[in-house]
Amino acid sequence: MSNRIREEFLQKKEPVRLNKYLSEAGMCSRREADRLIESGKVTVDGRPAQTGMKVSPGQVVRVGRKVVSKQDEMIVLAVNKPRGIVCTEERRERNSIVRFLDYPVRVTYAGRLDKDSRGLLLMTNNGDIINQMMRAANCHEKEYKVTVDKEITADFLKQMSGGVPILDTVTRPCRVEKLGKYTFSITLTQGLNRQIRRMCQALGYEVKDLVRMRIMNIRLGSLREGQHRKLTDEELNGLYEMMKDSRGEDYGRD
Repeated sequence: MSNRIREEFLQKKEPVRLNKYLSEAGMCSRREADRLIESGKVTVDGRPAQTGMKVSPGQVVRVGRKVVSKQDEMIVLAVNKPRGIVCTEERRERNSIVRFLDYPVRVTYAGRLDKDSRGLLLMTNNGDIINQMMRAANCHEKEYKVTVDKEITADFLKQMSGGVPILDTVTRPCRVEKLGKYTFSITLTQGLNRQIRRMCQALGYEVKDLVRMRIMNIRLGSLREGQHRKLTDEELNGLYEMMKDSRGEDYGRD
């Protein structure tokens, strides 16, 4: 089965804007690419790059001393991130997700999970997927299973689903369902920093365990902790359909 995401990824013959090139190489978002270019850290054929310039096949692009090249194969992985692994590309972090995964093709994460959380994480070398998934205005769903330190009440569920004041804003209304005495599921369409933990804390609860179970149409399923797998063509096609109207780079964060 073919899929539209891969077809678009492989269309690389025409010159492309440098920030898009860096994004599609999985280096960073387009916005961050512009920052790197402006700071003088990017060169094309040994010369300092200029904002807005285009690059053609065969040109050598470097960020610092590292040669950046778009891969012929698009990679999108589902990873079951263990607790204690950090979503960062900082080389000095021994427990970074990049070091932990140690994948032969350079991939990076599309939406963070904090160090104390575990579960589904998507890793890819397709920067457009990262851009579209990270754009807060697109309201893409992410589902979590959460265990807290006190018994879950009807009032707690009502407040969590209706919106909780944190970080100088009020969270978007969301779906919340009680699963057990201390466990509930929550489906978010935004990704404020440590959002679920802050929501629970604001209501007098402490999160003891947090597992991301689903991102859009991709489910954690039976994937074992610490393991990864490639997405199927069916999953990629579903992802494409959900993202095809996503535009811009207004980034949110898990």
